[in-house]
Amino acid sequence: MRVRFRGITVREVALIDGPAGWGEFGAFLEYEPPEAAHWLSAGIEAAYGDSPVPRRDRVPINATVPAVPAAQVPEVLARFPGARTAKVKVAEPGQSLADDVARVAAVRALVPVVRVDANGGWTLEQAVRAAAALGPLEYLEQPCATAEELAQLRRLVDVPVAADESIRKATDPLRVVRMRAADIAVVKVAPLGGVGRLLDIAAAVGIPLVVSSALDSAVGMSRGLLAAACLPELPHACGLGTGGLFVEDVAEVALPTDGFLPVGPVVPDPARLAGLAVPADRRQWWIERVRECYRLL
Repeated sequence: MRVRFRGITVREVALIDGPAGWGEFGAFLEYEPPEAAHWLSAGIEAAYGDSPVPRRDRVPINATVPAVPAAQVPEVLARFPGARTAKVKVAEPGQSLADDVARVAAVRALVPVVRVDANGGWTLEQAVRAAAALGPLEYLEQPCATAEELAQLRRLVDVPVAADESIRKATDPLRVVRMRAADIAVVKVAPLGGVGRLLDIAAAVGIPLVVSSALDSAVGMSRGLLAAACLPELPHACGLGTGGLFVEDVAEVALPTDGFLPVGPVVPDPARLAGLAVPADRRQWWIERVRECYRLL
C-alpha cells in the first residue's frame, strides 16, 4: 500500500485461473470462514461462471482519500485524474473531528463533490456533530454501526445517509432498506458473493446504488466495474479507483480518464504474479482457507 488503509500496509489475495477467466478470493485475513465464504463464491463465479453483458463501457469513479493529514491530500488526489467526486475516510481511531474537518476541507478545495466514510465509527451523537461540522456532503457512508442508528440519524440530519457494512455484513442485506435506514446502498461484489448476487440485490433495494471495491487487486476490481456497468442506472460515481492505493498490482492498472475507468476483463501479468508471490507458508495458508470456505458453499 502507498499509505496505511483499513489498518493494513500490505494486501494479500488469492487468484483463481479458471476456464471463464480470472477470479479473486480476497477476504481480509481476520474474516472467519462463514463471512469469507461469500468472497470465495465471488471468485469462483468469475473463474467458472457466465458473465452478464454490460450496458456501458466505462464507469465514473470517485477518488479515495485515506485518513491522511490534510497536507497530504493533493498528493493522494493526483492519483485520480479527472475525478469529480472524492470519498474521504473519517472517524479514524486516534484522530479527532478536527482532523476530519481539515482533511475534508483540503479535498473540497480540489474536488467539487465530497462524500465521507466513517465505517461505522461514530455514535449517533458524534455523527450528528460531524454532519454539522463537515460542510456540504454528497452523503455520509455508514456513519454509525447499526441500522437502527442509521434510521435515527436520517431523521436528525439533512445529509443523505448511505449504508455499507449494514448491507454487506448483514445476514439479511435488505433489512436496512425495509427499516428506511438509508438513502443510498453501497455494495461490493466480493462480500455479497459475486456480480450476479449484487445485481439481484440491486433489483430489490429500490434506492440508488454505489458499487465500491473491497480493496481488490486489478482482477477483483474488474468484477466491480462489470457490476456497475450492468446496472440500469448509475447516478453516483463508484468507489472503484482504489487500485491507485497500491504500489504494485497483478496487472497494469488503467488510470482514470476524465474520472472514468474502462470496463473489461483483466489478465494478470505473469512477471508481476511471480514478483508478488507470497512465501510458501502463506500460499498454503490460503489453500487451506479455500478448502475451509468451500465446504460452506
